[in-house]
Amino acid sequence: MSTKRSGLFIGGLLVGSAIGAVTGLLVAPRAGKETRQILKKSADAMPALAEDLSTSVQLQADRLSETALRNWDETLVRLKEAIAAGLEATQRERQTLSEAEAEVSPASRPPIH
Repeated sequence: MSTKRSGLFIGGLLVGSAIGAVTGLLVAPRAGKETRQILKKSADAMPALAEDLSTSVQLQADRLSETALRNWDETLVRLKEAIAAGLEATQRERQTLSEAEAEVSPASRPPIH
């Protein structure tokens, strides 16, 4: 869970930084030409920022996928063990019932007079 939270935090940090930078440029007391130049530089940096964000998201998705697969494998092992234990218990109970039936079979009952 902490890797998911840290990935979301990093993504939010990057997006928030970009939004904050653009907002700061728009409200800054600069001339229009200067602001447009700064906006152009920021816009030119956006593909790199998007690529970084995409890479970060992909890494987090890979980690989550690996964790999910590991959890799935562990669940399958526990399920197989539970099924094997259930089958073993069923066989023991069947054996116990067979032995009990053999003790109470008609041949071993005393005759009724």
